[in-house]
Amino acid sequence: MTRATSSAPSQRMLRVGEQVRAAITQVLQRGEVRDDVIEATVISISEVRMSPDLKIATAYVTPLGVSDHSIVIEALNRNARFMRGRLGPQLRQMKYMPELRFRDDTSFDNYQKIDELLRSPEVSRDLDGDNDEQ
Repeated sequence: MTRATSSAPSQRMLRVGEQVRAAITQVLQRGEVRDDVIEATVISISEVRMSPDLKIATAYVTPLGVSDHSIVIEALNRNARFMRGRLGPQLRQMKYMPELRFRDDTSFDNYQKIDELLRSPEVSRDLDGDNDEQ
């Protein structure tokens, strides 16, 4: 049997990633991490991507109300081993507890750039031209 060569995540990777995202969210909501930066910040976890062997979980986070995201990302990565230990009860069905890595989620910035482009006068002019032809 040949393996699929697609770089898209498998259904299993997506399902486990969602379970890990929910578990990390619960740990943060309960305030189990004793770090001043993390406790003082509302953190949104938009996605967790799993490695193909499910041993590495990369969480994409957005700290809300903070201008410098790097401080919060560093604090999360500093506490990643502690959080990994706290995920055990929610992820006991997994053979290996994944190593946690935290990255800044820049997708919202990309959406904002696309929105600004769509609202630009040039695009509006072109869209209005399409409506006139119909």
